[in-house]
Amino acid sequence: MNATTISAIRAFTDNYIWCLRRNGHAAVVDPGDAEPVLRYLRTENLKLAAILNTHHHSDHVGGNALLLAQYSVPVFGPAAEPIPGVTDALAEGDRIVVPGMDMQFRVLDIPGHTRGHIAFVGDGVLFCGDTLFSCGCGRLFEGTAAQMHASLAKLASLPDDTRVYCGHEYTLSNIRFAKAAERGNSALAAHEASARASLDRGEPSLPSTMAAERAANPFLRSHFPALAEAASRFAGHPLEDPVEVFAALRKWKDGFRS
Repeated sequence: MNATTISAIRAFTDNYIWCLRRNGHAAVVDPGDAEPVLRYLRTENLKLAAILNTHHHSDHVGGNALLLAQYSVPVFGPAAEPIPGVTDALAEGDRIVVPGMDMQFRVLDIPGHTRGHIAFVGDGVLFCGDTLFSCGCGRLFEGTAAQMHASLAKLASLPDDTRVYCGHEYTLSNIRFAKAAERGNSALAAHEASARASLDRGEPSLPSTMAAERAANPFLRSHFPALAEAASRFAGHPLEDPVEVFAALRKWKDGFRS
């Protein structure tokens, strides 16, 4: 039996729709646009077996309806968010098996970017939507800094070799901010070189790994003194609590222009 492979389907300006494929079957994660998925399925002669959604934003679920008009497949998504076509509403502790692919995932609740955001973890891979990015994290559109900090800590506890598949190609812009926030972090140079090399080849900078993110991602490192000092300078007053440091870093990143 062939192993499962994961390919990126590009959508919009910088979205990635992740396609898991095995033995002629495919599952797609966060199909914000159906057209590139349908083209990919036709070109690769694949049959859609399932849709996985991490959160309700339209650039992650906007393709559900058209895909379901052509394929009768299960849609796995967060129980706490309204998503078109969801057949299996999920929350932390649930487990799924992707039909026809013998691939299993457990579900984590990771609110912050949205209130009901979930992640899928299994077989050494993580699909984390817009919560964790390579060297960054999602904006706080619906949740709180405390929620996002806790969600990121949950993801950071995964094994070093966990491959991180997020929803957007933001790596280089995230690294520019990380270099401003933690100037002495030598891991950032290697992270940037790897990302640039991949992009120069016309490939995604993803997946990252959890080990690389713990070493370079400032939003997983708010407990480090250097980042507390930088966040305090931005805030204009001393910050010690990691959640306060995280909140200041996120606010700084929101307005950051390199």
